[in-house]
Amino acid sequence: MHFAYVIAGSEATGGAGIQADLKTFQQLGVYGLGTITCIVSFDPNNDWAHRFRPVDPEIIAEQFEAATASQDLDTVKIGMLGTPATIDEVAKAVSSRPWRHVVLDPVLICKGQEAGAALQTDNALKAQILPLATVVTPNNFEARALSGLAELNTVDDLIEAGRRILDLGPQAVVVKGGVDFPGPEAVDVLVQRTAPGQPPAVQVLSHPKIGQARVSGAGCTFAAAITAELAKGKEIAEAVQVAKDLVTRGIEHRVSANTPFDAVWQGA
Repeated sequence: MHFAYVIAGSEATGGAGIQADLKTFQQLGVYGLGTITCIVSFDPNNDWAHRFRPVDPEIIAEQFEAATASQDLDTVKIGMLGTPATIDEVAKAVSSRPWRHVVLDPVLICKGQEAGAALQTDNALKAQILPLATVVTPNNFEARALSGLAELNTVDDLIEAGRRILDLGPQAVVVKGGVDFPGPEAVDVLVQRTAPGQPPAVQVLSHPKIGQARVSGAGCTFAAAITAELAKGKEIAEAVQVAKDLVTRGIEHRVSANTPFDAVWQGA
């Protein structure tokens, strides 16, 4: 039996957040445990805007204590945190024990926050959580924010962003071009450390885009799939390929709803 742990927010429609993470773990044959950091409830009476509620840091600590005592965990995914206080608590908790792999989905935006609070959260995430990560999976916007690049319009841009983010501490970065990347292909680039003094290894993963609309849970599912495969003992490049394939199928067989967005179907 393989185990994977996730620290992330709850998303009430089931399309993203810890709900998507645990479904992904299950689909890949991994027993999932989770700690909830915040609760996001879309408001159907206000154009499906985000309603954001942070979980008290003390409750986060209690969840972490219970999960890590119940199983011998060595692989964790970190998703949405949402506030500097939450980041402080999660950084302290994750740093308190050894991990074989830490996968970070660096959620830099919470639409339920004021701009100033969001910036404080982003800076805290980069300073306290990113250096703990083995693998970081930024989307197009997050990669630009972390790398300092203004645009990611070519594969070389994606590679350069990955190299810059690699300099912040992780062992590997997967820069996801997503629907914002020009052209008909959904392009992701894995940039990974090699031997000291050697340039990073680069792997390009590409698949024809499936429409131009964003699909809820794609980023969560991608990072969770990497986490599950790493928990099973796969190498990073293998885990990323499995994640790419699973998300592609999940978007192809997306779940429609009364929301203005569809959701990835992990069971596809």
